[in-house]
Amino acid sequence: METIHMQPSQYRKLAGCTLFITGASRGIGKAIALKAAKDGANIVIAAKTAEPHPTLPGTIYTAAEEIEAAGGKALPCVVNVREEEQIISAVEKAVKTFGGIDILVNNASAISLTGTLETATKKVNLMMDVNVRGTYLTSKACLPHLRKSKNPHILNLSPPMNLNPIWFKNHCAYTISKYGMSMCVLGMAEEFRGEVAVNALWPKTAIHTAAMDMLGGAGIEKQCRKTDILADAAYCILTKPKSFTGNFIIDEVLLREEGVKDFDVYAIAPGHPLIPDFFLDVEIDTTAVKQKGYGAAQALKEEKTESAPAKPSGPVAETFRVIQGAMTEENVRSTQGIFQFELSGDGGGTWYIDLKNKGGSTGFGKPPGTADVVMSMSSADFVKMFTGKLKPTMAFMSGKLRIKGNMALAMKLEKLLTQLNSKL
Repeated sequence: METIHMQPSQYRKLAGCTLFITGASRGIGKAIALKAAKDGANIVIAAKTAEPHPTLPGTIYTAAEEIEAAGGKALPCVVNVREEEQIISAVEKAVKTFGGIDILVNNASAISLTGTLETATKKVNLMMDVNVRGTYLTSKACLPHLRKSKNPHILNLSPPMNLNPIWFKNHCAYTISKYGMSMCVLGMAEEFRGEVAVNALWPKTAIHTAAMDMLGGAGIEKQCRKTDILADAAYCILTKPKSFTGNFIIDEVLLREEGVKDFDVYAIAPGHPLIPDFFLDVEIDTTAVKQKGYGAAQALKEEKTESAPAKPSGPVAETFRVIQGAMTEENVRSTQGIFQFELSGDGGGTWYIDLKNKGGSTGFGKPPGTADVVMSMSSADFVKMFTGKLKPTMAFMSGKLRIKGNMALAMKLEKLLTQLNSKL
């Protein structure tokens, strides 16, 4: 389904323009490519997947077929952005084929939502190489050609740099790598002001892609929007004059400013609550488009007040007592998992819910068997989660909840909570 919010006189603004898009064989990169292809744009698909992947959809060649079918011209190039020669060779091929490059979209990205001690060095290297170095080197290779274009743009899929420590503590390496992409925007927008527009785009909510399925498991898509919202927002940015530069744009905020009122068209399940994306404080109004510093001291103060324990020790013990009373054999049979909770703050420590062994049980201390899932959070957030005031997925995405172990079982617990909340 196509959603166009432009006036007829504004159609085909990207006709004849050449877009170099990294990671365009699937997901957000491909959605941006298809939107531009409808105008008759030339698309360089700079992505790794040449042979079908065992679990991920699409290759550079299947994406090329879709782009041509949508009305664009496609040039599929095998590019792993970790390899500078592959970037340079694809840029040369693009210039030779289409006569230049007008737009670069740095979309390729690697993710590992792991703490410092859990992140393997090869994963750290991957995120730094793809997200920061890949973005930097692809920009560097394209810039001499972009400077010759009439209305050149670089667009990085990266967030506003929110320095609230909550966004660093659970996945420090990933955050550094994404903010590295945003720093490229900050620096290059100023360096090439008047010549090339450089902006960042980030979604307000989780977006349904293969990556999101991998992170969130089955059923997560109902809490996501389609890639179309980012494609529409990207189109809007890339058709603005090059004087529009140095902005950190949130998709929904920009589209509202452009007059879009119906956001249900972008929902996978209209009316279903949506997960806010990483790096955006839900409590903070995200309408500010220009990058603003977020004082670390202020952030620390806010974080401390936010996770202040609800009441001394009582609520946690009481919550476990109520869970024990609400448990049924059916819950045990359908869940088959042991959950361990590492709670910080008043009434904290190690607690467990055993939904594997006969009758089920809860208690303080280590569980009566190896835990399938270990969840770490503050006591206050734990009580909120078990009384329906905080959804586990929301807690996970906003960094309040860390999960180690079997993600599918963690998702099962969320379903169980909905049933239990009526009793809590």
